[in-house]
Amino acid sequence: MKRLPIPDDVTGDEIDKDVRQELQSLPKGLAEEVSRNLVMVARLIDEDPEGAYAYSRIALRLASRVAAVREAAGFAAYANQKFSEALAEFRAARRMTGSVELWPVMADCERGLGRPEKALEMAGAPEVQKLDKASQVEMRLVAAGARRDMDQLDAAIVTLQSPELASNSVQPWSARLRYAYADALLAAGREGEAREWFAKAVESDKDGSTDASDRLAEMDGVEFVDAFAEDEDDEDGERAQVTVSEEAGTRVPADDDDDDADDDADDVELADVATDDVDDVDDDIDGGDLQDDQDDEDDDLDDEDGDDSTGDAPVRPQS
Repeated sequence: MKRLPIPDDVTGDEIDKDVRQELQSLPKGLAEEVSRNLVMVARLIDEDPEGAYAYSRIALRLASRVAAVREAAGFAAYANQKFSEALAEFRAARRMTGSVELWPVMADCERGLGRPEKALEMAGAPEVQKLDKASQVEMRLVAAGARRDMDQLDAAIVTLQSPELASNSVQPWSARLRYAYADALLAAGREGEAREWFAKAVESDKDGSTDASDRLAEMDGVEFVDAFAEDEDDEDGERAQVTVSEEAGTRVPADDDDDDADDDADDVELADVATDDVDDVDDDIDGGDLQDDQDDEDDDLDDEDGDDSTGDAPVRPQS
């Protein structure tokens, strides 16, 4: 199997403690290689999702029986809008661990596959009650998105109305929840309320996870001007004026007035005399390989998950 280059500063120790513990079931050398590939997945997934996906596939072939590897492969596929593949990996990870923490992103994969009804069904399942607060909010966002997929704007707005939305405290999910609510209000034509909630989203968005400030400025009719671009345009204009003047045989300022016309005429006469003198002077001067057992395990697991179809849809990042 072809390996991808990994920087020397990536040791594999950067991964979470829980993931490292899962990898202890592997031989030491193999565990190190898998962990380094997982670090590359985490490094690239936001800026280079295709690159992250490539590293995730290597980790998956090396250790397909490790739940953390299946989960990482799922998120890499999710980031590349490979929702069917992502859903299959998330299901496999859930079977291995019994955890429900992936429930919201699994529901969002259903949306990505064009099945919002299935996502809503998952939003009402008992598994949601087992989620922590952040994941419950994420599930609410997914459910509201599914309502919008079905052109049920009013229902989407009601879905987002919750104690978490009304709370004045700022939590990790506050900006995204307020932003989603403002966007739904705007889509429903309730511009005044939408502006209020975009402003609240800006207040809680400390790390710039949304474009709430841009949306708010757009509603207020504010246009942003690139000062650097203006400076470059001014410099280009000055250079163009100088070039034209030099081609005319003299360096003339762009703001000359007509009142200097008489002086210019005198200058021309002097220039002619000077030219004759110069002509006289000119006349005078003329002169790596995988373990076979692991491949067999991969083939068995691929057969187990191979019944999923593929599909593409806009990605919706999870908080």
